[in-house]
Amino acid sequence: MAGAAPTTAFGQAVIGPPGSGKTTYCLGMSEFLRALGRRVAVVNMDPANEGLPYECAVDVGELVGLGDVMDALQLGPNGGLLYCMEYLEANLDWLRAKLDPLRGHYFLFDCPGQVELCTHHGALRSIFSQMTQWDLRLTAVHLVDSHYCTDPAKFISVLCTSLATMLHVELPHVNLLSKMDLIEHYGKLAFNLDYYTEVLDLSYLLDHLAADPFFRHYRQLNEKLVQLIEDYSLVSFIPLNIQDKESIQRVLQAVDKANGYCFGVQEQRSLEAMMSAAMGADFHFSSYPFSLAFTTAKSGRPGAEEWPRLPLQMTGFLLTVGSLVAGLLEGFRVVCT
Repeated sequence: MAGAAPTTAFGQAVIGPPGSGKTTYCLGMSEFLRALGRRVAVVNMDPANEGLPYECAVDVGELVGLGDVMDALQLGPNGGLLYCMEYLEANLDWLRAKLDPLRGHYFLFDCPGQVELCTHHGALRSIFSQMTQWDLRLTAVHLVDSHYCTDPAKFISVLCTSLATMLHVELPHVNLLSKMDLIEHYGKLAFNLDYYTEVLDLSYLLDHLAADPFFRHYRQLNEKLVQLIEDYSLVSFIPLNIQDKESIQRVLQAVDKANGYCFGVQEQRSLEAMMSAAMGADFHFSSYPFSLAFTTAKSGRPGAEEWPRLPLQMTGFLLTVGSLVAGLLEGFRVVCT
């Protein structure tokens, strides 16, 4: 940023339809991040968002108010919100001036719930794109209410919306099924939860829709929609219960991997975090029988007990990785010469 040392910042752009739990997510995630020792700045990007439950570092309502826009331009809530985002896009210097003093913080952007902004309107995408030019690495966190899983037609609709959002926003993307603690109140799921989070064979949903006389007439349309979703093979979900710390931790690991935070110089840069990101699963050295009794020899040189004794399977794994890296380097040397 202008007048400041170039420092990479990280954050989340929290998006999703109205009522999906974006503001509640920002509150819970900000508290969780502060417990980890991160400095957090929550930015309210929704001028219609009133009575914020979290401490707001920047509020776009200070720049433009939805009520004022609706009164002055005779617009409804939807049109007024689109205008507010276009106004913010035209006045990004104001937003940059607000974010400049917050360098070193982890950002949470609480975005409007207008679906058009994330599927085909260009203002929000342009704002995110400009933020990346400021060396701000964002992950789009897209929240969807988990109750849509109980209705096959609604779930296919959510998949289409999520796919359109991923293609339009053009950011590293994490989809969440929010309010998982309430899913039992919505009704019984036709399949197990993994079916919905991993977006498995969607032909089974078509069979359920065919049993409904209304959707039976639209089977060909539904087949084409399902084929489109499966051809892209981009959409998957992480279940989220904002009251469960382990659930928040799983989401944060996915977000940190997506925007590169876990590979930075912050507190998450550790061998465990790197291995977890590489393996796509939680990796903990505590699960191995290490002997980490570090003692300094009187001579000042490493003593026999200073080095961890690795189990055979871990030693073999490290040797295999080392051999692969050495082979790649040797192949690169041969090509270059």
